[in-house]
Amino acid sequence: MEKIIFILFVLIALSIMAFSGNSLVMAKAEKNPSFETVTVKKKDIGSSILATGTVKPVIGAEVKVGARISGKVEHLYANIGDRVEKDQVIAEIEKKDLEARVAQAEANVKAADAGVGISKASFWPALSAETDYGFQDTRYFPQRGDNFAGLKVTMPLFNGQDLYTIKQSKAVKEASKAALDFSKIQLSYATIKAPISGVIASVTTQEGETVAAGLNAPTFVTIIDLSRLQVDAFVDETDIGRVKVGQKALFTVDTYSDKEFTGKVKAIYPKAIIQENVVNFDVVIEIGGSNEELLRPDMTTSVTIYQEERSGVLVIPRAAVTKEGTGKSVLVKQNNGSFEKKVIKIGMTSGSDVEVVSGLKEGEIVSIKRE
Repeated sequence: MEKIIFILFVLIALSIMAFSGNSLVMAKAEKNPSFETVTVKKKDIGSSILATGTVKPVIGAEVKVGARISGKVEHLYANIGDRVEKDQVIAEIEKKDLEARVAQAEANVKAADAGVGISKASFWPALSAETDYGFQDTRYFPQRGDNFAGLKVTMPLFNGQDLYTIKQSKAVKEASKAALDFSKIQLSYATIKAPISGVIASVTTQEGETVAAGLNAPTFVTIIDLSRLQVDAFVDETDIGRVKVGQKALFTVDTYSDKEFTGKVKAIYPKAIIQENVVNFDVVIEIGGSNEELLRPDMTTSVTIYQEERSGVLVIPRAAVTKEGTGKSVLVKQNNGSFEKKVIKIGMTSGSDVEVVSGLKEGEIVSIKRE
């Protein structure tokens, strides 16, 4: 009997020691300064891909403006940083010689017009009716009714050479008009206008310089429309299969590290970019909203592309989860201030957060080990 009582006493003592030890373990997270606590809360999360990239103008938003004719730059109205509107004059090339050519071409048109009148006046006055009909044969067919050309049958008034003389005069007049149009076009090239609205990004000439137009037009200025920018994100080949057009994206730039810019995937380049044996693909991110005053071309970006999103799910930091075999557990704070281990089931991981599928409730407090 005494032996049985002794065994019971030992078992009770061991139980008390085990309970005390467990209490100490559960309270360890609260007392140990290397631990901190966080509250289980609901949050919108999504699986994502991280990439780096740069801000670039969209196609057509960066234009190099040059000259199509040679000559001296008489006026340059643009400077770096200036805002210009479409069709605004930004430079003028000397054009006195071009204006003289236009005046000469106008005079030639007037002379050709007079030549046509002289050709007509050299023949019988009634010839005007004949020429309007445009006969192109020397034979004269019988005419009926009131057609004046019917007089040809009995009273020929001119020979075939007279008709072709008038046609030649008219052709000279048309050629003169075409030369006048060409001279006016050449004159228009002396006035250089902005093809798009935007900001002057660079100026590569100055007043007084002589430019020579050739196969490659000399560039005067470069204009960038800062309202039409995109992000070229470089996604690793291991992740590119999960990127789809239309997916949501967020990005930051170094100079505004506390601000997130929104966007979406607009295009995926089919050809890879290989640098130092690393294969990446260019993913074009269309920037949402108006950020004209903040973003600039060639800014470095940190991009997050979201594949799947879930709204209002329970979330805790990944650092709070402890792996035990095939299961996961966390330390949950109790009402008495101690911590108790709980087995949980986790779901989607997003950055430093993880979704809690079961095992925790919103508002509960869990322990995290400080790094």
